[in-house]
Amino acid sequence: MQNEQEIVQRAQKGDRDALARLYELNFDKIYRYIIARVYDRQEAEDMTQQVFVKAFESITAFRWRGTPFTAWLFRIARNLIIDNVRKKKKINTVSLEEVVLTSNSDPQREVENKFDIERVNRATKKLTDAQREVISLRFAGGLAITEVAKVMGKSQGAVKALQHSAIVALRKVLLAGESNG
Repeated sequence: MQNEQEIVQRAQKGDRDALARLYELNFDKIYRYIIARVYDRQEAEDMTQQVFVKAFESITAFRWRGTPFTAWLFRIARNLIIDNVRKKKKINTVSLEEVVLTSNSDPQREVENKFDIERVNRATKKLTDAQREVISLRFAGGLAITEVAKVMGKSQGAVKALQHSAIVALRKVLLAGESNG
């Protein structure tokens, strides 16, 4: 398997197969990150396509400066989300089941999973925007701490602190919900 840098270099020279490969390698991660932030399947699909259009239009400007190509894509996605939020002036909500792929398990387990996802979704609404973004990038996008730091323009320490505070806040909200239910 070719490494990312070789594929990007080929794409920068106009190789359509390399562009297609970059799309295939990154589409799911970018889509999961976006849907975890915008909560609308159609809008997330449209925005994911916009990320790749913008990236491919400016791929010749991409430079290897210690930032992986994937992090560059997430930065484009993040900027699109910010622009989208500014236009709407509000964020809609939807359950995390849009993000989680379900398997063909037994119906009782699927209902339990759906209930758990809805609980976590409600709990994430109580996080700050920055905490939600870290959780989305880390767990929906599957990025490492270093990549999240580059996407968000924060230090690794700040990202670790945000992730920690988000997990602590989620735990408190979820435990409070159990004692009330």
